[in-house]
Amino acid sequence: MEADKQNVQTEKVQVTERDLSEQIKAVTKDSHVRAENTELMLAFQKANISLHQYKLLLCSLYKIYEALEEELDRNASHESVAPIYFPQELARMEALQKDLEHFYGQDWREKMTVPAATLRYAQRLREIGSEHPEYLVAHAYTRYLGDLSGGQILGRITQKSLGLKNGEGLGFFSFPAVSSPNLFKQLYRSRMNSIELTETQRAGVLEEAVRAFEFNIQVFEELQKLLNMSEKNELRQRHKTHDVKTPDISVSQRSAVTSSLTSGSQLLRMLLGLCLALALGMGVYAF
Repeated sequence: MEADKQNVQTEKVQVTERDLSEQIKAVTKDSHVRAENTELMLAFQKANISLHQYKLLLCSLYKIYEALEEELDRNASHESVAPIYFPQELARMEALQKDLEHFYGQDWREKMTVPAATLRYAQRLREIGSEHPEYLVAHAYTRYLGDLSGGQILGRITQKSLGLKNGEGLGFFSFPAVSSPNLFKQLYRSRMNSIELTETQRAGVLEEAVRAFEFNIQVFEELQKLLNMSEKNELRQRHKTHDVKTPDISVSQRSAVTSSLTSGSQLLRMLLGLCLALALGMGVYAF
């Protein structure tokens, strides 16, 4: 957008080691490496995702953004929040609501499955919104700029993997009010770097940025457990059905079936990598 370009040119400042955006990147570097080298993230290159995985992902994203955006709205005039408050360009709540309604129907709120880690993350966002609004900057930066960095690519991957048509169920990845993600990210960093913080506040924001990564990792570890439980139940049901239909199956045949199912289990765990990548909303961490 032309306005973004003009704002960037007007507000752009020289990047220094004192810039908040650069400091966040520095203190979260180890978290980046750890997340990138998990089995799940390495499996992202497989570019596959199941509908069940995606629906669970949307449920958690909704609860996270519900808390984040309500707290950003409530603190919109706060001196630390106002510079990075872009509800028209960045808000994800309406898009997530439409995505969930597409997959679950109008009663989607009653059908949502949300792990405890997601609720803890949301609770943390509400706590800092009340006690330390400046910490919201760390969460907004890691989530929104991540969405803008990898959202378009991830949206296409999801659409292809699930066979979704006309963008239905993919609203989360769309930013219609942002014509140039790169220019907007420059503007966002410039605004964020202009925030005046005491040394104590700055240290708190940096610590909160690391915590944001940890919350995301915890959320998707629990989502993985939910999916693994679902997988085990499905496999158990398959075994049960197979035993009923073929009571005289030989030991060698049973072994072959078990091996095949185990391979499928391993593949499903690999596919979970995409969920983590989406959920972290950080693409390849190209902030």
